[in-house]
Amino acid sequence: MGRPFTVKSGSVEGGRSPERDGGREEKVERDVYIRLREFLDRLPGGYPASPTGVEIRILKKLFTPGEAEVLLHMRPLPERPAAVAERMGRDPEEMAHILEEMASKGLVYRHRRGEEAYYMAIQFVVGIYEFQVGNLDRELAEMMEEYLPYLRKSWEGLRTSQFRVVPVQEAVEDLQEVATYDRVRELVATQELIAVAPCICRKERKILGKGCDKPEENCFVFGPSARYYLENGIARRVDVEEALRILEEAEKNALVLFPNNAVQLNNMCCCCGCCCGVLRVLKTMERPAERVLARYLVKVDAGACTSCGTCLERCQLWALREGEAAVEVIPERCIGCGLCVPTCPQGALRLEERAGAGEPPANIVETFARIAVERGVNPFA
Repeated sequence: MGRPFTVKSGSVEGGRSPERDGGREEKVERDVYIRLREFLDRLPGGYPASPTGVEIRILKKLFTPGEAEVLLHMRPLPERPAAVAERMGRDPEEMAHILEEMASKGLVYRHRRGEEAYYMAIQFVVGIYEFQVGNLDRELAEMMEEYLPYLRKSWEGLRTSQFRVVPVQEAVEDLQEVATYDRVRELVATQELIAVAPCICRKERKILGKGCDKPEENCFVFGPSARYYLENGIARRVDVEEALRILEEAEKNALVLFPNNAVQLNNMCCCCGCCCGVLRVLKTMERPAERVLARYLVKVDAGACTSCGTCLERCQLWALREGEAAVEVIPERCIGCGLCVPTCPQGALRLEERAGAGEPPANIVETFARIAVERGVNPFA
């Protein structure tokens, strides 16, 4: 495996006392985490500073000082270990072992071309944090709950979101024209490699004693991302038939379908408003429909609506309210998930495409490029 990588902090010399040298080592360690925080904040997902310093505590829990230093020399594009080794003046073989160990811990992303492993820096959310689903404990869960209000600052004011909303299939079956990327079952059915992992949000809330009774194993990853999850042992492979069954169960449990914001499918979360970090943040906003790519809007047939309240229970974003004669829609809150449509006993609800609804980026690379420009950050700086 090679010798462990450590931060070189110098040796005791020239009258330097052990106490002073220990203080210097503490400063070097503290500085590497501050630089890592700044590095992660330059990635599209962001990693802002907080007044409590919780973001530094999270990094100290996840990364050794040596691992932090390695990540600081990486780029957000796949590259061979030798490239990182060259920048650090390290041995390429040793670096290959270090990077593989970091990838197995969910600290960097492993991408395979054939059987050769390439490695890249990955953002904190969605990325490093989700990769901790296999070893999430109470300490990390508590720190993430503390950090969420500050992390959301990286998402505010952006035109491009990491996520988009795909309506449940039954809600769009009667529409004449629906893009393939908005037909969730067709999207899933075309995937060659599918894996499903536990939802880290519901797992986190359950650890904290605030969980719900929604099914937990419904976080989908596809293609190369699925391979990463499978190799790390944090997901299991499923075929299309089982994936569709899991989707059906998610729809029955009123879970919002949140794929990555791109035509090319990379991952998809099945989210509840009580546990999902993104939905919990969206619920606090006055106009949540503007914060994700929401291409549809629910409409109410007031003449058919009996105000039974079924849709109010299904809605995860408080986008429906009781009116004098019928249920009313709050357009700026409706994200077009369609969960209310197929369960309306009177068939009084339908989805329609929003005027001026934009199309998603082609792939996740384009998504991240747009977000980086909008945030004014340079991941390669």
